[in-house]
Amino acid sequence: MSAPHWLVILTRMLKQTLEQGQQLTDAALERLLPPATQHPVSIHKAMRHSVFAGGKRLRPILCLEAGRMLGASLPAGIDELGAALEMLHTYSLIHDDLPALDNDDLRRGRPTCHKVFGEAIAILAGDALQTQAYEVLSRLHCAAESRVRIIEEIARGTGTNEGMIGGQVVDLEAEHSKPDLAMLEYIHRSKTAALISASVVSGGLYAGADHGIVGKLRSFGQSIGLAFQIVDDVLDLTAAEDVLGKPVASDLREGKATLAVIHALERGTGADREAIRTVLADRSFDRISHPQILEILHRHGSIDYAMDTACAYAEAARLTIAELPDSEAKRALLWVPGFVTTRDR
Repeated sequence: MSAPHWLVILTRMLKQTLEQGQQLTDAALERLLPPATQHPVSIHKAMRHSVFAGGKRLRPILCLEAGRMLGASLPAGIDELGAALEMLHTYSLIHDDLPALDNDDLRRGRPTCHKVFGEAIAILAGDALQTQAYEVLSRLHCAAESRVRIIEEIARGTGTNEGMIGGQVVDLEAEHSKPDLAMLEYIHRSKTAALISASVVSGGLYAGADHGIVGKLRSFGQSIGLAFQIVDDVLDLTAAEDVLGKPVASDLREGKATLAVIHALERGTGADREAIRTVLADRSFDRISHPQILEILHRHGSIDYAMDTACAYAEAARLTIAELPDSEAKRALLWVPGFVTTRDR
């Protein structure tokens, strides 16, 4: 049975919006980043290696569409704001992949920055992308007051107080404590949702959003961010490595209990709980296999529970902006929750 005509049209519109957002962001990044031939060559090659590794550009796209929704058309120069957001996101990924943190060798199917350029250059490449982002933010083509508010919003979203860095710290510390839902939500809200929320809000601020609209955009972004991270964690458990672009079940190998795992720990038999705890403690599948863990999670409905939770956050995001004036950009934003919860990588 074929999909309804209206669904086909809207799906095509969303695909077009995503592709246009990616193209605008990539063009701005190409323009704003130092060329790979510029001295010192090693750092600029490393920055570009990670930035142009094929990311979804979700944060810039959310920023662009929030600005377009409020400005009727895409505000001039907002692509540079989107590029700065992607620089900040990429810096966090470079640092996350380092041996001291997640110790990942692959990112999006390519060797991670430190595997290609060494740990020292990778650390500096992340640092450089962060400083480059704030240089770009300081020159944004919008009102001075909006520019300052955007910088404040993004700095808070990437900082230590319920921001990205704070979430990363709690994520690290959680590896050595008993997992619980309150801690996991704090990690998701800070480590992932804070920057996604800042991306939506900053796009609105660029276009002159008032206090009421900013509040709706912030709630929309937080809900999208929470849904995104839960789906990310499910894909880490269930996706194929060649599709995911990195090793599967890396969270369990790092001793991290995600939402589906905590659900199974709460509902499983004694033997089930012992199997999960063994993998978390060993940080390997030497004694208990990955398929065994998946069987436990599926048997207790834990994967479905996690996806249902992600879909509830996605619906909350839709409802947050549902009453805003209709526009093509608003319709694109309304389709983002569906994209987040149905993606395969």
